Amino acid sequence: MADLLIELFSEEIPARMQARAREDLKTLVTNGLVEAGLTYAGAGAHSTPRRLALAIEGLSAHSAATVEERKGPATTAPDAALEGFLRSTGLSKDQLEIRDDKKGQVYFAVIKKPGRPAAPIIAEVLEHTIRNFPWPKSMRWGSGNLRWVRPLHSILCLLTDEAGAEVVPLSVDGIASGNTTAGHRFLAPARFSVTSFDDYTAKLKRAFVMLDSAEREATIWQGAQNLAFAAGMDVVEDRALLAEVAGLVEHPVPLMGRIDEAFLGLPPEVLQTSMREHQKFFSARNPKTGRIEGFITVANTQPSDHGAVILKGNQKVLTARLSDARFFWENDLRVAKAGMGEWLDALDSVTFHNKLGSQKARIDRIAALAREIAPMVGADADIAEQAAKVAKADLRSAMVGEFPELQGLMGMYYAREAGLPEAVALAARDHWRPKGESDSVPTDPVSVAVALADKIDTLTGFWAIDEKPTGSKDPFALRRAALGVIRLVLGNGVRVGLLNIFGKHISILIPMAKAVGGVENIPEGKTAKDDADLLAFFHDRLKVFLKDQGIRPDIIEACLAMPNNDDLTLLVKRAEALAAFLKTDDGTNLLQGAKRAANILAQAEAKDGVEYSFGADIKFAETDSERALFAALDAADAKIAPAMAGEDFAAAMSAMAALRAPIDAFFTDVQVNADSEILRRNRLNLLHRIRALCAGVADFSKLEG
Repeated sequence: MADLLIELFSEEIPARMQARAREDLKTLVTNGLVEAGLTYAGAGAHSTPRRLALAIEGLSAHSAATVEERKGPATTAPDAALEGFLRSTGLSKDQLEIRDDKKGQVYFAVIKKPGRPAAPIIAEVLEHTIRNFPWPKSMRWGSGNLRWVRPLHSILCLLTDEAGAEVVPLSVDGIASGNTTAGHRFLAPARFSVTSFDDYTAKLKRAFVMLDSAEREATIWQGAQNLAFAAGMDVVEDRALLAEVAGLVEHPVPLMGRIDEAFLGLPPEVLQTSMREHQKFFSARNPKTGRIEGFITVANTQPSDHGAVILKGNQKVLTARLSDARFFWENDLRVAKAGMGEWLDALDSVTFHNKLGSQKARIDRIAALAREIAPMVGADADIAEQAAKVAKADLRSAMVGEFPELQGLMGMYYAREAGLPEAVALAARDHWRPKGESDSVPTDPVSVAVALADKIDTLTGFWAIDEKPTGSKDPFALRRAALGVIRLVLGNGVRVGLLNIFGKHISILIPMAKAVGGVENIPEGKTAKDDADLLAFFHDRLKVFLKDQGIRPDIIEACLAMPNNDDLTLLVKRAEALAAFLKTDDGTNLLQGAKRAANILAQAEAKDGVEYSFGADIKFAETDSERALFAALDAADAKIAPAMAGEDFAAAMSAMAALRAPIDAFFTDVQVNADSEILRRNRLNLLHRIRALCAGVADFSKLEG
């Protein structure tokens, strides 16, 4: 067994590409080696701004010899068929074997491939990997044809075993492999040789290069926290920025500076965003004031002056950037304090979609819908309408134009400056949420009303103009919008009939879309069809969402068959109760009994051509188990009907659980298809009562098991 070390040394690799490049290098090389017949015990990939490295442990010294048998044409086949077979195998006719087959004699090729040493296999695999590496963007340089993310300078390829280390010889576009690498560009630029992965990492560290990206992240974070703590501040956590900065440096040295007092009045999110986007600075917050008062930059060198020169240069650039942000802020405040009318008027000239009109027209629709939804979520209708009208005003602000990720958040600040109610400001901030799975759900009633109206308008609008998701394509993020509605409804226990809202809103949208050329011919019943299609789309999203919560899709299907399935809160409440019931022994056994009753009944009805639903009569019961089942069904009916009416699904399931034993006893003691036609019909009608009672809770035919 041997260990393999590969390093591809180049100019700076963009930080955003490094994680993917590490995985691609590992996958391409290890897959190539395995396909060529080598085995290995473990592999690990690393990256710094100037290098990709791969260490493979326990690599076999040779590939195994193989024997492949390939069946050829019949011995009576035309010469052309035989010649083609010989070309595909690389053998001559006298090297073939003739064997008996079902339909006569056929040629067989026995292809023996001896094992090969690891080195030439590694060379072939690595050259193929380098020439075909899947960089998102790559370049050519000089007179060569090789493409790499940045100019590739050297290839280290070293195979180490008990006998020592040897360079695996290969050359790619004039770059020959070797056993040397270089350290930090400025602190230790001289090249040096290595003999193993351990030797490689140790010498790199002495040459001011920290190979492991996770170690660099930990060093940066710990150093930043220490600096902030010493200054009485906290570092604002930003994992994405931490990963990016770790990809920009080989020898991280955090340094801390102060933000000029002139900029401390800016919203903290503006300071944080400006520093992160423009200069890759971490923000330091004063816990006493809540303000961002400091910044942390990460140098890629060991400064002799404790970073004074570096910080001075960064401070100069930061002042220029924050001066721009302050200019945007002050100009935006002027418009906000005047009521934001300038921005709202400007939205009339911004197209939302060429078939759905302007952003201003969309805002008017959302405001009307928010007013309608408000009573359903406990919000004031007037405030909800007002919030919807200004929630998107910040889209025309200078600050959001510079930093689009601050939309909504800046709207909150501007609404406060305009003197609007706090509920309006919060709705401006939160009406975009939830944006993704990790995003929290708004809970303020006005925010919930506006967020629901915003997402429902998006969905009904694109449904009205037949722009629906197809397969994996969802250019308008409608699946995310539907999931957002689901999370808003369930997270706040909202009781709303979606079909009614869809119908009203689509009926408004279609004429509007027709007016701007979005819908030319409106088929009869289009609105109703759109409503049904959109509700089905919601149900599909709900199944995915609840599956992650541990509720099986068949349970959702069983509950979808019940009335009011457009009330998602009711639907989920029913599904949760049914799921809990089916996890019990009573639930499992009752399901089996109910399915058995339904199957026997369906077969009898199909055979006799009648429906057995005319009421079973206890006077025809012959056995104690029959009479016990009558009594149990009567008792269950008396409890289940009011429980379902009161939406007490747990009580309904409890009442159903009491049926388990009587149904089991009935099927044990009673022959349903009795010789007496009167007894048979009565027992079939009794089975109908079981089926009907279960159907009042859920469609048990949809349940598995």
